[in-house]
Amino acid sequence: MVTHTRIRMFNTKETYPNQTLDNDLCQAVRAGNTVYVRGQVGTDFEGNLVGLGDPQAQAEQAMKNVKQLLAEAGSDLSHIVKTTTYITDPRYREPVYREVGRWLKGVYPISTGLVVAGLAQPQWLMEIDVIAVIPDQPSSQPADKEPA
Repeated sequence: MVTHTRIRMFNTKETYPNQTLDNDLCQAVRAGNTVYVRGQVGTDFEGNLVGLGDPQAQAEQAMKNVKQLLAEAGSDLSHIVKTTTYITDPRYREPVYREVGRWLKGVYPISTGLVVAGLAQPQWLMEIDVIAVIPDQPSSQPADKEPA
């Protein structure tokens, strides 16, 4: 009996060609009715950086990724229960948190925020990972809702 589903599996050899890594990972895991989403940054699923030097633009792309991954797992933004946000400079807190807040308006997740010395690639200014649930009943909030 399969108790979990791995979503968008990849190997770090392809995603980090500038590093000598060889790890098998995935973007999200659906385990029972819980979805764990890997840290998302300002890079789209084709590997293109969005928002070089712009923490708000990177946060917007990261949230687009989160939305897509949750949809693929059978959940949506309204079912996020926890976020962890990493920023590389305390001055990025307001633009990043404002952007994330636009996507999570009315959701009320628990949240942890950290200022870190750096992320896996030097051009990344922020990263966010989330935990969400898959409800027994369909959401009253449309899954395709975009922030205002």
